[in-house]
Amino acid sequence: MKKLILASAALAFWAGAARAEIKVVTASSDLRYICERVGGAEVKVESLSSGDQDLHMVEPRPSMVFKLKKADMVVRVGLDLDMWMDSLINAAKNGRLFYGQPGYVDASAGVPLLEKPEGKVDASMGDIHIYGNPHYWLDPANSKIMAGNILAGLKRAAPEKAAVFDANYGAFVRELDVKLAGWEARMAKYKGLKVITYHSSWPYFARRFGLDVAGHVEPKPGIPPSASHLDGLMKKMKAENIKVILTESYYPRKGPDFLAGKTGAAVVTAAVSAGGAKDVKTYFDVFDRVIEGLEKAAGK
Repeated sequence: MKKLILASAALAFWAGAARAEIKVVTASSDLRYICERVGGAEVKVESLSSGDQDLHMVEPRPSMVFKLKKADMVVRVGLDLDMWMDSLINAAKNGRLFYGQPGYVDASAGVPLLEKPEGKVDASMGDIHIYGNPHYWLDPANSKIMAGNILAGLKRAAPEKAAVFDANYGAFVRELDVKLAGWEARMAKYKGLKVITYHSSWPYFARRFGLDVAGHVEPKPGIPPSASHLDGLMKKMKAENIKVILTESYYPRKGPDFLAGKTGAAVVTAAVSAGGAKDVKTYFDVFDRVIEGLEKAAGK
């Protein structure tokens, strides 16, 4: 009897080990949310950045290397936005996570890209992304492609659980479709609305919902505004009656507040990733809150 009990315990232990969670490390909190939705109970996901961080500026740390060493899969934003991950993946020396290996997922694969630079690119142009604008997750429709890339990665990691992942992906897409229809209905009245944004983070959002990005607080990507640039922007806003300034929560408010004070425009401060504010806990919350802010600012 004792031997039977021990054998049963060993079998139970083996079965538990066989059902071990897939360890996934993501570059962003949005990718973590989507991965958790597609992977469900089969995954344990950690993000190397928080929702209130500028993904251009994440500082690599030894603790991140440790997480990658143990990971079965890594999910990147791609398009050279998260280049800081290159050194971390190399330092972790986890063969599963190298480019082209089964555990490597670029969430941007297949996304129709905007603002691809043409001709020569150099430092005088500011923080230019050579493959195209990397803020593609701010068109919620692109999350279908992002989730599809994650789905493919999870199937490579655990092909025997493919049916579970397919079902989870389907549920995610159905919820997204309902929410997207609601967001588009709410934004329909604002088609053509001119806005000023701090950084060139919003072309995908603007294309999806019909906004006209008329200028940026930054004179060039990643370059702080000068007094002369703000003066020119103020004159443009007055001449074209632009009354909305859209800025990410992690950028300084000095420039937007100056413009608002001179033109009477409203500043919409947006958390652009899950966890970026107290009321922005999920990827879907990002769009709920941004659209609420635009509705209040536009005053229609």
